[in-house]
Amino acid sequence: MRIENQKTLPRSKTRRFLLKIKNRAKNKGIRSVVADGVNRIRRMVNNWLRFSFWYYYNRTFKWWKTFVFQQNKYRYFYHKYNTTWRNERTVEIPIVHRMLQETTGEVLEVGNVLSHYFGIKHNVVDKYERAEGVITHDVTEIQTSKRYDLIISISTLEHVGWDENPDNRELVNDPEKILLALGKLRELLKPKGKIVVTVPLGYNPHLDRLLRSGKLRFDKQYFMKRASKGDSWFETDWEKVKNAKFNRRVPTGNAIVIGFIENQS
Repeated sequence: MRIENQKTLPRSKTRRFLLKIKNRAKNKGIRSVVADGVNRIRRMVNNWLRFSFWYYYNRTFKWWKTFVFQQNKYRYFYHKYNTTWRNERTVEIPIVHRMLQETTGEVLEVGNVLSHYFGIKHNVVDKYERAEGVITHDVTEIQTSKRYDLIISISTLEHVGWDENPDNRELVNDPEKILLALGKLRELLKPKGKIVVTVPLGYNPHLDRLLRSGKLRFDKQYFMKRASKGDSWFETDWEKVKNAKFNRRVPTGNAIVIGFIENQS
């Protein structure tokens, strides 16, 4: 597997950005460019202040709040990055991170998520995110002789076969690619190894359809749902989440599936 370390924008993207500014200045004048820049900075500052307020509010007044998953108690996870208190990561990260802490073997993470919140030592595969130590490969094309005791993926596989490219330049519409991805991950497990996947429902219609038909079924699968009011979550069953909507009430997931695949050999 190939590791790429890249902390700056690709040259082509930088050139496009500079060319866009040049063309705008040429067509609308330098004042328009400056005004647009000032407005962008103002919006960034306002967003930073707003999100910082809610982050510190949650950390100060809600640090004690807990939820229950499979009879185990967890604290909700509040972090500035990706404003976790507003989305499904507030429950996904505590669940998966505890499993990671309890694992002593080799670990692979699909989707670079946990490194934004914790120091990590495990391998990470992410098709698009460039960061130190991240292997930039499509999950269905990983080539390695290494095998893993635990493979984890947090809110990542719902993009497979649906909207893989964050810049929308190369949209992928493959209704069953996620099945190929899970099949590939199975091949990377050690005997008695385990895969733990969390994905929001209502985001990828292909994924939802596969779950409803039973074509995609984990060895064990559990469901969490956002309460009708506030940011609390509770464990529930498939019937209560199968028609969950994404971006309903809040711009994020309102129900998730937590799937387990176990290598029995």
